[in-house]
Amino acid sequence: MKKVGILFGQERTFPAAFVEHGKAVAPSNIEIEFVRMGAVQQGKLSDYDVIIDRISQDVPFYRSALKHAALKGTAVINNPFWWSAEDKLSANILADEVGVPVPKTVLLPSRQHPDDTTTDSFTNLEYPLPWNDIFAHVGFPAFMKPNTGGGWKHVYKVNSPEELWEAYNDTGQLNMLLQEAIDFTTYYRCYCIGGKHVHVMPYEPRNEFHERYVNNGVAIEAKLLKKLEDYVVRLCTALGYDFNTVELAVKDGVPYAIDFTNPAPDAELTSVGQENFDWVVKHSVDYAIERAKKHKRGADNLTWGSFMKRSVLADSQARPLDVAPKKKAAPKAPAKKAAPTKAVKVAKPVTKTAPVKKAPVKKAAPAKVADQPLVLSAKQAKANTAELISRLGTVKKGQQDDLKVIKGIGPKLEGILNGLGIMTYSQVAKMKVRDYDLVDSLLTTFKGRGKRDEWSKQAKSLK
Repeated sequence: MKKVGILFGQERTFPAAFVEHGKAVAPSNIEIEFVRMGAVQQGKLSDYDVIIDRISQDVPFYRSALKHAALKGTAVINNPFWWSAEDKLSANILADEVGVPVPKTVLLPSRQHPDDTTTDSFTNLEYPLPWNDIFAHVGFPAFMKPNTGGGWKHVYKVNSPEELWEAYNDTGQLNMLLQEAIDFTTYYRCYCIGGKHVHVMPYEPRNEFHERYVNNGVAIEAKLLKKLEDYVVRLCTALGYDFNTVELAVKDGVPYAIDFTNPAPDAELTSVGQENFDWVVKHSVDYAIERAKKHKRGADNLTWGSFMKRSVLADSQARPLDVAPKKKAAPKAPAKKAAPTKAVKVAKPVTKTAPVKKAPVKKAAPAKVADQPLVLSAKQAKANTAELISRLGTVKKGQQDDLKVIKGIGPKLEGILNGLGIMTYSQVAKMKVRDYDLVDSLLTTFKGRGKRDEWSKQAKSLK
């Protein structure tokens, strides 16, 4: 028998509906119930295969207990190791990396010294802060909010330096973000469950809390809806959230991610409304059952985001580990040419382009783009760029399309492509395997995205 439990605090409607619906639809070999938790005995297996966590962000005892359960094999939703280590600034960096626009943001030190620190603890802190540079970067109006936390607590809208300093003086020991205000036309809050099920809800953050989930019957344009869903999945996949809400403010047709790191998203009937409530209950139960079926006792059953997986595995976006396959040590043999006399355990970037897929190499040959080191020499980068543009063609001055419309291309990547001379749908529509490889050779991040998202196919439909 497998067991799913929900751990919660003050909320009532969602946990009750979760258990009620779960008992109605779960197979006979899966139990669904409210979690009971007392003192935690070190090393003891949890009774639960899956725990839905709705409260540990506020209760340190639960947080540690859930980490213990996770270490012993429980699938905890959301992963307590990740969400408790993550902050909004780092999440913004990941959003930018996966092509999701975010507002201009600056991290500010806490207004008051943290406990057990003195002025000497901040020997390396630049003081006074370069306020003029900060204001010029972010602009006014702006929002100031904590770098960690949620629930719209300690959020200030400031229209001038004077208002900022007045609000800043009230923030105590909180580390604050100062963030560009997006003058949006529409705003959406989106549930995402399992990194694949997305529910887009029109939302008005300027209303009173109980009136924010608006339902005016206005349909979302299909193109915008697709982009919203795409951005939500990208963010949750990168961060590794099983159960999250993502807030997106739309300005000039571009969705900007405003808030998207929620360990226990609001799911109370009284605030989200019946339609949204029914959706989140159904899909959260279905996903919990799915995780219970896949659960392997005693194994790591947590969800880890693509960022964390990449960091642990050190894949090619971080450094080129997979330049050559690992093989068992073989008896040494006389080398025809100068070669290392000791076994090399970790492949390093080569300084000259040479094929490295098969060994031994009898004769140096022209390198394939995929075999080139992570950072090309200036000469090779220039040659690859020239070849790329000779294949795709040049554009007239002032001729430029919005490449961000193409899935997989965000503002940062669009800027890189423009710098290479790729500015129009017509150029992208011509791209073939060789062109994708040339683009990848000139990138340090976003490698492989062109092939994966079929830029050429998308661009042909936009010409």
